[in-house]
Amino acid sequence: MRYYHPDIQPYHSDHLPVGEGHKIWFAESGNRDGIPVVILHGGPGAGSADKDRGFFDPRQYRIIQLDQRGCGRSTPHGALENNTPHHLVADLEALRAHLGITQWVLFGGSWGSTLALLYGQTHPAAVLGFILRGIFLGRPEDLSWLYENGAGRIFPEHWQKFCAAVDYETPLLDTYYHRLTGADELEALRVAKAWAAWEGLIATLKPSPKTVARFINPHTALSMARISAHYFVQQCFLDDNQLLRDMPKIADLPAIIVHGRYDMICPMDNAWALKQAWPGARLEVIREAGHSAHDPAMADALIRATDDLAHDLGVPDRSA
Repeated sequence: MRYYHPDIQPYHSDHLPVGEGHKIWFAESGNRDGIPVVILHGGPGAGSADKDRGFFDPRQYRIIQLDQRGCGRSTPHGALENNTPHHLVADLEALRAHLGITQWVLFGGSWGSTLALLYGQTHPAAVLGFILRGIFLGRPEDLSWLYENGAGRIFPEHWQKFCAAVDYETPLLDTYYHRLTGADELEALRVAKAWAAWEGLIATLKPSPKTVARFINPHTALSMARISAHYFVQQCFLDDNQLLRDMPKIADLPAIIVHGRYDMICPMDNAWALKQAWPGARLEVIREAGHSAHDPAMADALIRATDDLAHDLGVPDRSA
């Protein structure tokens, strides 16, 4: 089993103004002359995690992290104005130009996989390849699974608490959205923590108090719940089946898809549907993993994937 690469610190970090009052935080680490890879975090609104740098051999990769609009160290925190997937795609292009990168690898999980696909389909010439985990296609059935009639049947005790936090009303997503965007800031934070706890409790194969604690941290919970609800009540601002419809635009690009068999946030059929639309992609189903990138078997698969893609792109294997 592969283990995380040693902890490293960024050699450069800054905020990039991207318009409409937004500034996105980004950081670079690893080999300045290595394969550029951009890590696209989930949520939307969860923010980047330092631990994600450990998926990459720092001798092979130039590792770029960013906090998407409104979350993490980007400002203004929790902002919903001018915050759509199309803005996020434009932000990535602005960052790529700012860093002088011609092409880069897209590494995204959960919502990050959605954004990676959308960016790639918009700017295919800028992409070297993809490593995608915990696929989320943003379809109505994918939202229904998590917020209507799916995961709650597997975790009824957690679902009951999630619903009770807003005195369950239908549709639940709309109820959460109105509470999260209302004038009562204390109520918004309380509801945000309930939203974040629901996802944190079902994200890992085995119970992980550390994961839940990270999710319900007030700074993370507020941005993730607000921005996620903002996106989800708008069906992720995507056309029906848009990502699968537009797969021909990137069908010839190399891709490794890694999905946990027991992913309770983004069920396996997301990855299966993507593979059917992307015959050239490699799909790995990880039996002993859920949704989290940091389930041990998932982390092992992702580290192997980054090594494999580096090899496929012509970089010698230095893992020995």
